[in-house]
Amino acid sequence: MEEMFEKRIKDLANQSYHKGLYMFSNFLNEAEIADVFSMDKELRFMEYSFFGGYEGSVRQVLCFGSEAQFGYEEEFPIDCIMVEPVSKKFSEELSHRDYLGALMNLGIERNTIGDIIIRDKSAYIFCLKKVSDYILESFSQVRHTTVKVKKVELPNLQFEVKIEPVEVLVSSMRLDGILSKLLNISRSESILLFTQKKVFVNGRLYENNSGTLKEHDVVSVRGYGKFVYEGLLSETKKGKLRIKLGKYL
Repeated sequence: MEEMFEKRIKDLANQSYHKGLYMFSNFLNEAEIADVFSMDKELRFMEYSFFGGYEGSVRQVLCFGSEAQFGYEEEFPIDCIMVEPVSKKFSEELSHRDYLGALMNLGIERNTIGDIIIRDKSAYIFCLKKVSDYILESFSQVRHTTVKVKKVELPNLQFEVKIEPVEVLVSSMRLDGILSKLLNISRSESILLFTQKKVFVNGRLYENNSGTLKEHDVVSVRGYGKFVYEGLLSETKKGKLRIKLGKYL
């Protein structure tokens, strides 16, 4: 963990404690969220929570403080901006990278932007409130497509989670073996993912490549995607295990 990141998190917690006010971070990625969890003993004097604007978000804001501690509630400083092409008929097929690149070209810092959800020809950009007005005023083009933007209310957002069922045959329930089969990589490449700190289980960094999963555990592998373990289906006569997974699309 970077010392500067750890110091920044501790400073937020201390400010919240001494001022009796909610304190919020910028958007954190999965590795940073896992780092916060690893600091749990040092942060026990403050209650904290994460939210990214919708249920199941990957990038999330850290909040120090709670109603139980302060006697009042405060919303996370997150807005959602819907982006649509001015002419859907002539718009390009735009990717997550296209939208993010257009935002970066406006000089917006990456840690002020959360998840970007694409649905058909529209995109939903989660961002900190402090940059939402600028995006609304300045965001007008993605690649060669002219777009229009508007703010939408968070409580009205319900994104259907798309999960593709997958079955794989493995020799054991070790997670490195499951990843090897699921991601179509070698066993050594799978083990390397753990040493490179790219594997997360239920939002926490997971470094035990020989570990096993429980039903409904959600595994995220940076650069490869996310899946949920749904259980053991059967065992073959040769002792192979057929397991069921759900791959997030």
